[in-house]
Amino acid sequence: MLRPETPESLKLAQTLLRDGALVAFATETVYGLGADATKGEAVAGIYAAKGRPSFNPLIAHFADAQSAFAVVEADERAARLAAAFWPGPLTLVLRRAAYCPIASLAGAGLPTQAVRVPQVSDGFRSVLRAFPGGIVAPSANPSGKLSPTTAQHVQAGLGEAVDLIIDGGPCAAGLESAVVDLSGPQPKLLRHGALAQADIEGVMGQKLALDVDPAVKASPGQMVQHYAPSKPLFLNASTAKADQAALVFSDSNGFEQACALEVLSPSGSDVEAAARLFSALHRLDASSARAIVVGEMPVGGLGAAIVDRLRRAAAGRGE
Repeated sequence: MLRPETPESLKLAQTLLRDGALVAFATETVYGLGADATKGEAVAGIYAAKGRPSFNPLIAHFADAQSAFAVVEADERAARLAAAFWPGPLTLVLRRAAYCPIASLAGAGLPTQAVRVPQVSDGFRSVLRAFPGGIVAPSANPSGKLSPTTAQHVQAGLGEAVDLIIDGGPCAAGLESAVVDLSGPQPKLLRHGALAQADIEGVMGQKLALDVDPAVKASPGQMVQHYAPSKPLFLNASTAKADQAALVFSDSNGFEQACALEVLSPSGSDVEAAARLFSALHRLDASSARAIVVGEMPVGGLGAAIVDRLRRAAAGRGE
């Protein structure tokens, strides 16, 4: 059921989560499909609802850094990043504490656990506080499909597989969190996201090694084909035909014949483009076009995350 965010719906969300049910909620990145992280059956329900591969781990969400670091082994690097970016679109992969209460299924059986403190409403933060073991919440969409940035996207994608969808309005960032692995001596960027790599490196004072090999499944979003629309998607196009939909960064020259057109940022802002990416793809996927063509995208700042999502969306289905 879809409900606006009210004290009553938040109370219902807490009750449902305690009972092992699934609740979708808004964060600054995308809508998450939440379950009590300490309940193995509830976690399994997420995999079932999404059709998600069991080897793809889940991120546990917490009300604050103190709660997040109570279940993992956090070092000084983690503390610096948390102080700079939490609440916010940064996920840290750390070694599980010996007493970690999070179900092993949430970490795909690995010795690590992904944790973050999201930007959510004050009301939903009170729900997070009620779950000191965390709420695991991947994006609230069928596995491999477009990530949801509105409650309506969740309802259309998952429907009755979700016990409650709390409508918190559109997501501000519209792009998943960046994922940084701090489980070893060399920090690694496992997933580009709504936080620029350079900003993370600036706080850490050292470079991140890139470890976005899709053969590695220590992080969500590392599947080769991921975030995919139902239509074939072709990258690096310079023109569009009348039966094609087009996605461009800021310049639509050459794409005038497209039957549907989405300009991510007329002003050329990579932040605006990232926030609009999934919503634009949803609209193009719902158009009458036989395929989607994508113009050249920026490579700096959040452009790297945008290109990463589009590359995965196109994998094996166009390119």
